[in-house]
Amino acid sequence: MEYFAHETAVIDDNVTIKKGTKIWHFSHIMPDSIIGENCNIGQNVVVSPGVVLGDNVKVQNNVSIYTGVICEDDVFLGPSMVFTNVINPRSAVNRRNQYLKTVVKKGASIGANATIVCGNDIGNFAFIGAGAVVTKEVPDYALVVGNPSKQIGWMSEYGHRLEFDNSNIAICQESQKKYKLENNKVIKIQED
Repeated sequence: MEYFAHETAVIDDNVTIKKGTKIWHFSHIMPDSIIGENCNIGQNVVVSPGVVLGDNVKVQNNVSIYTGVICEDDVFLGPSMVFTNVINPRSAVNRRNQYLKTVVKKGASIGANATIVCGNDIGNFAFIGAGAVVTKEVPDYALVVGNPSKQIGWMSEYGHRLEFDNSNIAICQESQKKYKLENNKVIKIQED
């Protein structure tokens, strides 16, 4: 086995778990899910059927990742954050054929206790503040907070708030990479 699973973890048949991944106490990986390389699945996590996690995804404790969710590489899912997969759930109405897709794009971070309402994609390197309730699409590099969430700024790939000058250029304080704000979109202008 190229991955680690704690003895209390439940791994169903017909799952793909790639090398270097760790699955901790009381977590349940359900059929037809795919987990990439070097992921960390915390305690009491549920990965529902058909979920796809890219490489290096970090899932903190008490997160349920429901059918319809795709997380690209390097995504961070904070403790007890929530995904939904049906817009109008009712206990007496079966809506399994109405699950909406939600894509969390490369490098995005979702803070503790945030809620992502299904069908709203999270952009590359976006940053969702703790406790935010996301009810609409989140652009690349956006910083959103609150309930309902609203965008209050932009974040670098290293997770620092970007402060744009008069030329709409910002420099990440840690990486020194440059970003440009143009037509209300941020692009990195200095490559690695």
